[in-house]
Amino acid sequence: MFIYKDIPLRPGEPYPLGATWIEDEDGVNFSLFSENATKVELLLYSQTNQKYPKEVIEVKQRTGDIWHVFVPGIMPGQLYAYRVYGPYKPEEGLRFNPNKVLIDPYAKAINGNVVWNDAVFGYKIGDQNQDLSFDERPDDEFVPKSVVIDPNFDWDDDHFFRRKKISLKDMVIYEVHVKGFTKLRMDLPENIRGTYKGLASKQMIEYLKDLGITTVEVMPVHHFVDERFLVEKGLRNYWGYNPINYFSPECRYSSSGCLGEQVKEFKEMVNELHNAGIEVIIDVVYNHTAEGNHLGPTISFKGIDNLAYYMLDPKNKRYYLDFTGTGNTLNLSHPRVLQMVLDSLRYWVLQMHVDGFRFDLAAALARQLYSVNMLSTFFVAIQQDPVLSQVKLIAEPWDVGPGGYQVGNFPYQWAEWNGKYRDIIRRFWRGEAIPYEELANRLMGSPDLYAGNNKTPFASINYITSHDGFTLEDLVSYNQKHNEANGLNNEDGMNENYSWNCGAEGDTNDNNVVFCREKQKRNFIITLFVSQGTPMILGGDEISRTQKGNNNAFCQDNEISWFNWNLDERKLKFHDFVRNMIYFYRAHPIFRRARYFQGKKLHGMPLKDVTFLKPDGNEVDEQTWKSPTNFIAYILEGSVMDEINEKGERIADDTFLIILNGSPNNVKFKFPHGKWSLVVSSYLRDIRDDEKIVEGGKELEIEGRTALVYRRIEY
Repeated sequence: MFIYKDIPLRPGEPYPLGATWIEDEDGVNFSLFSENATKVELLLYSQTNQKYPKEVIEVKQRTGDIWHVFVPGIMPGQLYAYRVYGPYKPEEGLRFNPNKVLIDPYAKAINGNVVWNDAVFGYKIGDQNQDLSFDERPDDEFVPKSVVIDPNFDWDDDHFFRRKKISLKDMVIYEVHVKGFTKLRMDLPENIRGTYKGLASKQMIEYLKDLGITTVEVMPVHHFVDERFLVEKGLRNYWGYNPINYFSPECRYSSSGCLGEQVKEFKEMVNELHNAGIEVIIDVVYNHTAEGNHLGPTISFKGIDNLAYYMLDPKNKRYYLDFTGTGNTLNLSHPRVLQMVLDSLRYWVLQMHVDGFRFDLAAALARQLYSVNMLSTFFVAIQQDPVLSQVKLIAEPWDVGPGGYQVGNFPYQWAEWNGKYRDIIRRFWRGEAIPYEELANRLMGSPDLYAGNNKTPFASINYITSHDGFTLEDLVSYNQKHNEANGLNNEDGMNENYSWNCGAEGDTNDNNVVFCREKQKRNFIITLFVSQGTPMILGGDEISRTQKGNNNAFCQDNEISWFNWNLDERKLKFHDFVRNMIYFYRAHPIFRRARYFQGKKLHGMPLKDVTFLKPDGNEVDEQTWKSPTNFIAYILEGSVMDEINEKGERIADDTFLIILNGSPNNVKFKFPHGKWSLVVSSYLRDIRDDEKIVEGGKELEIEGRTALVYRRIEY
């Protein structure tokens, strides 16, 4: 080991945190927060030998709780880590162990993955009260190193405030996994399949544009860790909800290397998608880290300042408060931890050019001790931030702690994954009778949840499926989850999926069952795209992707999760149906209103903006409104839309009659006044002439489990 003495060090600056290459000064400024450390060492490694540092630099300059040094002569590509000294008193929340090398929380790139070995734990595994013991083994060879990067990139949209933005009301979100999307795309070069470059390829961008997608919501790309218990089972963390750093793009999705190349490749991906008019939202996990609970490893935050970074049990700081189900919860009540999260968010907007964020288990970000407080510092800070207040902010509005279900309670700038929408629509189409008022609210953008918070219908991110749960194909093919491949005795994943298999569990050659499933999928897609709010589809649903009944495929980095692009006629027909439905939705602003329907006559017009109907053609009365139903019909009146365009002109659209029959039985329905033309249906048969054009007053028998959209062609 060589102690760095030959080059005169400079004190450096406390800001910015992390490793900052200063090109015109031919060196790097290193800056690290730790308020409870007694000593900090910067370790420099060669790219060919990471078992031992080639140089060790004691960081002597301290400004408040920030340790910093400027090291001349260092260039991008340099590998580094830290050792942090201080007391090892777990019962007081202090877990310093200078034998463990630590990833810089502000590292902009990380050169690989954790190699699981007992040495990466701060305590001696197997000892009695093991986490109170102290492990003296070095772990350099098992922990990936931070990388100094060159941040320069030639963007085509280089200014945040001039960057073209898509409004929430015009978005169609496509939730997608970087690797799974292209891993099996045989028309791509093998070396870019499953990578950022693969997602940014001409073929995949053309696919997304042809489908009508405006916004890709990319599953976690912050550098993450494969849990030890998964690796020992021969599995990996596929989804990525186990972060160890909030600035570094995950290098396993890089086709070009992990010494900073992953940063450039991610930027190239965003640049190409933006050039195609597609926005990029990333799924972020600021609620916990991969270091787990008191028995977890010491890889970064835990060894830098455990007492600051994590929410600890105030009764015994040896233990962690866990509102995430993963062992720990990040402590956003600490100003430096809050600063790190805000710095990270701004970094991804200003340097990586993403357009917004979907926050995993977002209620945990508002935890102050045990309670959820939507006036917490985190949300106040976001609201006043000149950059972050201008991007897409989407919450998964719950965590696993008490009082953690917060659908409808996030600040007005936020949109939310609407889990109530998902569950009600699933239950309706499997044949349950739903309170009419509840069903109508979900279809109208959930005003009962959001209207009182000065929000628009687009606060509701409507979805039928997401990564978490069944795919759409599996939702209509399985009554129970089948997670045996996860090696957890099928005890993981949700038990209640509100699914229906149409009469057979899983794969079948029964034509009647297949017919039922195809129709049900169309029912779901039609419902999604005639609902007020922002629609999100799970990537692969449009090509009938199946996970063979696995509703928690978080550890399946294989064909269970990857998109299968070998599409037969059935899958191609459904793909075309989804694409046509997206184009229909985007063509009609009445499905994308920025204001809630009110059920009233507006602007002196003789017609209500929305009218709900009973099967006899009469308007719904109070008794029906409060009663369960598995049939709903309503008119969206395009001539009285309460919308103004950029020129100050009132927007008008066609008028549509939506008929959703979730019952297994046929329902006779009397058409309202006017003349109606069928424009969308879930029928898989030829449409009869008497169904194509229907005069008002005529009674038509609506088949069980059928979705229909009629356009008024004469009043």
